[in-house]
Amino acid sequence: MTGPEVFGQWTYWPELLERPVPRYTSYPTAAEFVEESFEDRQREALKALRGTVSLYLHIPYCREICWYCGCNTGAANKTQRLAAYMEALHHEIDLVSRLLHPSVKVSRIAFGGGSPNAIKPTDFVRLVDKLTLSFRLEKPVLSIELDPRTLEPGWFMAIRGIGVIKASLGVQTLDARVQQAIGRVQPRDDIERAVAGLRQAGVDSINFDLMYGLPFQNDDILAETLDQSVAMGADRFALFGYAHVPHMIPRQQRIDASELPDQRARFRMAAEGYERLVSAGYQPVGFDHFALPDDDLAIASRSGTLRRNFQGFTEDQSEVLIGLGASSISEFPELYVQTEKNAGRYRMLVGADQLPGRKGVVRTAEDRRRGGIITDLLCRGRAEIDADLLAMNRSRLEPFIARGLARLEGNALTLMSGNEPYARSIASVFDAYRTGERQFSSAV
Repeated sequence: MTGPEVFGQWTYWPELLERPVPRYTSYPTAAEFVEESFEDRQREALKALRGTVSLYLHIPYCREICWYCGCNTGAANKTQRLAAYMEALHHEIDLVSRLLHPSVKVSRIAFGGGSPNAIKPTDFVRLVDKLTLSFRLEKPVLSIELDPRTLEPGWFMAIRGIGVIKASLGVQTLDARVQQAIGRVQPRDDIERAVAGLRQAGVDSINFDLMYGLPFQNDDILAETLDQSVAMGADRFALFGYAHVPHMIPRQQRIDASELPDQRARFRMAAEGYERLVSAGYQPVGFDHFALPDDDLAIASRSGTLRRNFQGFTEDQSEVLIGLGASSISEFPELYVQTEKNAGRYRMLVGADQLPGRKGVVRTAEDRRRGGIITDLLCRGRAEIDADLLAMNRSRLEPFIARGLARLEGNALTLMSGNEPYARSIASVFDAYRTGERQFSSAV
């Protein structure tokens, strides 16, 4: 009788990966958000804030829409549409900033999308000016997500002038055939030009978003993308598995599902990608992030200060994230609030001087207890489990313990070497909302 397959440092236990699990960028997850007006709770949470907070601003537009993308974004093909959205975003900044106590200081600002560079660099500068006038900024760390295909020279000037020091580029794959199959044709020259321009503009941490499990992708194609990306000098990588859910994301119907790798092939790609990036000198951060040893993310991972928020693994220590813009999510200790997703309705709400929180969940003490365990497992590889939760979930932990993926000593649960592809599955044991009826992407 043959034993289980081993790929790189990971043993393949398919039965432990059968159950789809969330990415746990929050707990409760967005699947538990309820649709109702959260305006009053949002207002009270903002008024109660004290101390340091972070901001996230969402630009829900792209020049071109990629078929695989699950983000809330639309085509930036009408100047008037963008202008109206930016006007509403400026107005929301007014509405929110007026509610904050004088002690509230902003230490980090992230711009995401969509693609923030769907707007003009002059509009970006005006937006940062608005934030500077409206909030009390405390030398904030500025980061931005960018589409290399539409990164015009004026953006590098704006980034240097404003002082953005962290940037994330949507790369996904460098293989021409795979690019065609996912609707994102992007020559390597575009990426190289973006990296060179960002370095000259003073950006000291550049992240590449890459994907495995794409149509027509195999081990050699992924390896070539990884090697070329390393050669371009990225400081960080996020290597995600493509989640094919066309019933939820209609644009994915354009992707040929018959050419997608199966679960075993996806696992092998993830394992070999992990091995390749570690061999190239990158420190693994959780399951799917990697950073050079002197990068802030790697330092946070080593020092035990790594956290999770709606942007994934982060070195940001603030427990409060204020989301601005359509579909953005605000994170308060006892509340998650998501802004109205539809850009048109968002503009109407803000235009009527209403806070646009229209979805969310109140975090109970039990949510915070379980969320703390999930965060500790994913960020630190170890968690102290209260006796009642341990008794309740011991049988679900046993398959992972029996295969050497986790160890339980007293009330301390520790993830062992080779646990990485199973970490979210182990963390999901303590998720009170996972009853089987909700669908998530593959665990790997």
